[in-house]
Amino acid sequence: MNPNLRTDEWKIIEEGFDPQFNRASESIFSIGNGHMGQRANFEEKYSGNSMQGSYIAGIYYPDKTRVGWWKNGYPKYFAKVLNSPNWIGINISVGNEVLDLETCKVESFRRILDMKSGTLEREFVCQLKSGIKISVQSKRFVSMADYETGAIEYSITPLNKDVNITTEPYIDGDVVNEDSNYNEIFWKSVSGNINSEKAVLVSITRKTNFHVAVAMKNLILINDHVISPEHNITRNDKYISRIYSTNVKKGNKLTICKFASILSSENHPVDRIAELAVDKVNKTLTAGFESLLKDHKQKWSDKWDECDIIIDGDPSAQQSIRFNIFHLYQTYTGSDHRLNIGPKGFTGEKYGGSTYWDTEAFVLSFYLNTADSGVARNLLLYRYNHLQKAIENAEKLGFKNGAALYPMVTMNGEECHNEWEITFEEIHRNGAIAFAIYRYINHTTDVNYLVDFGLEVLISISRFWCQRVNFSTVKNSYVILGVTGPNEYENNVNNNWYTNTMASWTLQYTLESLVKVEAISKDKFRSIIEKVSFSNDEAEKWREIVDNMYYPVDDELGVFLQQEGYLDKEQLTTDMLDPKERPINQNWSWDRILRSCFIKQADVLQGIYNFEERYDPETIRRNYDFYEPRTVHESSLSPSIYSIIAATIGNIDEAYKLYLRTARLDLDDYNKEVHEGLHITSMAGTWLSIVEGFGGMRIKKEKVILKPMLPGKWKSYSFYFRFHNNIVNVTADSDGATVTNLSQNIVPVEVYGVCEDIDPGKKKKFGRKD
Repeated sequence: MNPNLRTDEWKIIEEGFDPQFNRASESIFSIGNGHMGQRANFEEKYSGNSMQGSYIAGIYYPDKTRVGWWKNGYPKYFAKVLNSPNWIGINISVGNEVLDLETCKVESFRRILDMKSGTLEREFVCQLKSGIKISVQSKRFVSMADYETGAIEYSITPLNKDVNITTEPYIDGDVVNEDSNYNEIFWKSVSGNINSEKAVLVSITRKTNFHVAVAMKNLILINDHVISPEHNITRNDKYISRIYSTNVKKGNKLTICKFASILSSENHPVDRIAELAVDKVNKTLTAGFESLLKDHKQKWSDKWDECDIIIDGDPSAQQSIRFNIFHLYQTYTGSDHRLNIGPKGFTGEKYGGSTYWDTEAFVLSFYLNTADSGVARNLLLYRYNHLQKAIENAEKLGFKNGAALYPMVTMNGEECHNEWEITFEEIHRNGAIAFAIYRYINHTTDVNYLVDFGLEVLISISRFWCQRVNFSTVKNSYVILGVTGPNEYENNVNNNWYTNTMASWTLQYTLESLVKVEAISKDKFRSIIEKVSFSNDEAEKWREIVDNMYYPVDDELGVFLQQEGYLDKEQLTTDMLDPKERPINQNWSWDRILRSCFIKQADVLQGIYNFEERYDPETIRRNYDFYEPRTVHESSLSPSIYSIIAATIGNIDEAYKLYLRTARLDLDDYNKEVHEGLHITSMAGTWLSIVEGFGGMRIKKEKVILKPMLPGKWKSYSFYFRFHNNIVNVTADSDGATVTNLSQNIVPVEVYGVCEDIDPGKKKKFGRKD
């Protein structure tokens, strides 16, 4: 944990510079706009420990895997979102000395991520080896109003003498990925063009042939007045720059404004991409820094108006929930169905920036509730558009007849994860994708999605489950063998309760969906049946599996067993672990972890969370009380689910403790890995912890159910959610809850067991019933 971080309800503030925390801060202070992102690297040269990271959504490279690629069914590569050409760089020399915080004396330092306005600011005072003392202020943003624009305002003031200052804004295409499997360079240069009129660098990815053009324009000012100093240029295959030399008097402020446009061939023709990048950056220069910033801030203001959570009485909790919401919307805005959400977003290279099951299991609900339904619909369309690839993935493993296995990790629909216990065994991801379709339709009533896209996906996933089960004569039931559940500290187990539950539910939901689509449109139904060659025999087989699925339970304990044989393990609890051995995934051998009873994340409880309405409160409590003490929460996805269930069973203190763990996972660096990037997808779980946990919000087809409760420190809290595309606000305090309908339609609610139709524009106060 970085002791220099300060608590502020709207800002992340780092007061003081400690190089040992720099990489972690580069992650925490990252900025993005859904189409590109930037780690919080310094603009000026820094020779200390740093990971330069500029990322563009959808631009990836198929990095050949180190192991397994020669085996049947194994992926040949791991797709990685690439560290892209560096657009933020500005080399600074004061006198004859390069400005570098690693080599100079830093007298004061302050870095601020303003989440309300979406800006990154930095100010410091340092003394160089020459004795010259300077003050530096910088501000930058990547525009939410124009997804291809970034801007920097960088000012230097000499404090103790007149001095010549050289500024060199540049574009650098000679970048690498630290996670490259074979130290490959993923980019090659197409062209670098710089003259008095323009500066643009075009690069292309090897193998995938994505083109990226970065253009820049600069303004130089003294005391906020534009000047036109003489300058030189530098150009080679991968690097272009302008070099300005300016004499600056003591106390005067030299400012360079750097504007950049970053275009990719995903959105522009290759033969015009350089020209278009130059045109765009010329327009941004004309608009000016303040105008661009104003438009950017307005977009953030509009977004906060419909997704903010306000907590009174707990500044740490307030800061952390806004931090989570902020990074979710920096990572994904939902405007492009070709894009999805990587577990680290644009903040680091771990997990390659590819799509995981996290999107459907956690993130979809956040966007369903905080944005127009089209955003969540695009997440589902991403999977529909990759259906044929999912069928091909299943075929590689021997499945037939249009069965689909969606990838655990992907960029283009093709599986690119090559750890066998993940790629071949963590098949519960198929269930998460089916459940996401159900959740979306239940939340929005958009049955047209089921008709036009969803049913095809459900049929293909159900065909997979039908072929993946086998009938056990010993158990007289259908079983699923050789799987890994959500708890990745167990591999190759039989009858994982969660996996079996998701499989049978998917089959049942698909059967129900067949009936629903036929009732909506017989013509469309017939067209789908013919397209996928579906037969009634398949439906009968699915019903048989649903009726005869095996679920491991322990009647004496009254709990669902995570998998067969779980109780054969030595039953220890986490309080018996030596704190020096935590986290165990960084201190134990894999063999020791697999033989232990310790659980990485919610597994049985993930299923109870999904299907809460099936179980009475005592069943939920027994399973929580059994599994939580055995869970080490070493997955970022874990604490939020436990927090929601703890709140559901009335354990508010435990729910709050787990909320803080998920909400401040990155800010407090619980897992000691923030230097690798943030946990973007688990941040959606933080939102769920408040809204579904403390707020008790559940969406039924006919109405919204709310049971708000108040954690001890909180005086009140409020949140927004959407129901059938209607926006609703809930404010909870010690007296109860107030529900405000901000839309044009009646919203039916049930609060503390009281049913009420809230008219448009009206609010209703509900007293708490303890």
